[in-house]
Amino acid sequence: MILKKYFIYGILSLTIFSCAPRQEINYMQDIENLALDNSIKNSRSTLQPGDQLIITVTAKDMDVVKPFNQSYSSSSTITQYSVPSSNNLPQQLPVSGSTYIVDTDGNIMFPQIGSVSAKNENLETMRTKLTGLISEYVKNPVVDIKLTNFKVSVLGEVARPGTYVIPDGNTTLLGALGLAGDLTPFGIRTNVLIVRNIDGQITKEKVDLTSAQFINSPYYYLKQNDMVYVQPNANREKAARVDPNTGLYISVASVIASLVIGVLALTKN
Repeated sequence: MILKKYFIYGILSLTIFSCAPRQEINYMQDIENLALDNSIKNSRSTLQPGDQLIITVTAKDMDVVKPFNQSYSSSSTITQYSVPSSNNLPQQLPVSGSTYIVDTDGNIMFPQIGSVSAKNENLETMRTKLTGLISEYVKNPVVDIKLTNFKVSVLGEVARPGTYVIPDGNTTLLGALGLAGDLTPFGIRTNVLIVRNIDGQITKEKVDLTSAQFINSPYYYLKQNDMVYVQPNANREKAARVDPNTGLYISVASVIASLVIGVLALTKN
């Protein structure tokens, strides 16, 4: 009887211990705060130091604008970490135009003009500024600017979460999810979170991918440093709470039960 009592107590203890609710271990549980912190830190609604710009100046007479395209080469290339390839190596992307890096003071050095401030400028206002400056030398110049290190982050229940550089500086929510390998079967498609920071103003939007109406959302086209988060469904969250040692506990309980049964059998004999 004593052995039976200890056996019952042992089994109950193991059962209670293995089934006890654990603390939340879903590492994405605080994703909204994380997204907000990163969005504040990486706010890039205007041009920032380190931005890579491809600037091309054209006009009716291309010979006239050659001095404003001094580093132009039709065969020039730059290295971009963009859509992951099979070997995860940087891809060489052909570029038509001159590459400028916004320096730590927020300026670029432009041919024939010199230092041009990019502070508080976005692509459109920078294009207007350069067009005005070049117009002092060239009639009706056309200035084209592209941001080559445009990036968005896709987190949560996707096949390949991470930060992605978009070579042409233009992508949609569906495009970004495609780069991340699409949602996993555990991702909630009716509640995709997008965090955006424009001039310090943080906005959050939850999008229902199952409704065609989301293409009319201002969040359909992503902006620089947008963060997309796909929430896990209940099954994924439940699995995240399961104690990884549950199998071990069951195995130990089975061994103890076998030993006790054996002892009881010997006692009866």
